[in-house]
Amino acid sequence: MLIALISDIHSNLEALQAVWEKIRGADAVLCMGDIVGYGASPNEVVEFVRKEMERRTFLCVRGNHDNAIAFGVDWGFNPYARQALRWHQRVMSVENLEFLRRLPVRQIFADDTGRRYLLIHGSPRAPLDEYLFPWLPEGEFRNVLSYVRQDDLLLGHTHVPMLKVVEGRRIINPGSVGQPRDGDWRASYALIDTETGDVTFHRVEYNVEESARKIIEAGLPKFLADRLFEGL
Repeated sequence: MLIALISDIHSNLEALQAVWEKIRGADAVLCMGDIVGYGASPNEVVEFVRKEMERRTFLCVRGNHDNAIAFGVDWGFNPYARQALRWHQRVMSVENLEFLRRLPVRQIFADDTGRRYLLIHGSPRAPLDEYLFPWLPEGEFRNVLSYVRQDDLLLGHTHVPMLKVVEGRRIINPGSVGQPRDGDWRASYALIDTETGDVTFHRVEYNVEESARKIIEAGLPKFLADRLFEGL
């Protein structure tokens, strides 16, 4: 069984389409949230996800940007993010906002070997908001796993790919599809091969110029377009 892991699309349709070309043959797609926010194609991205969820095994949880846009809560965000959130609230369709509201904060998935995964955006301690960066002390990851009954923890939020193995249990972050922040601008995703147990991380180029152009034409902060080229 091949499982594709994606996260933090952030309304970047061009990046999502490029990743999808690589993962469309996977047996399951697991998304760790933040479908929207920052970028300029929120309705198109949500409609893409909605359609694929109807066709195949595709699980998705709600991220902090999804939550803020869906429920109109934008406190705690930086000025660039807040401006983008308010723009999303204005331009998104009622149906797509309702879809975001219905996304669960947690999901559980079992693969063909019986291994079980907990999907969450931030961490089990703070599902929407906690950042689990790869450079944190190992004790932090042990503590996080004490909140998890499943075998593995899948998360996003940091926009940085990560694999941590603690006594045979894995914490996996596939990085960001739509706004990587590890110095590599290319869209990021991960694959799990349940036959071998391997977790592999992948990058794919996409039409970043088009994504940036849309952001600027929408009147969103130019910073949100510029950062796409830097992966920061």
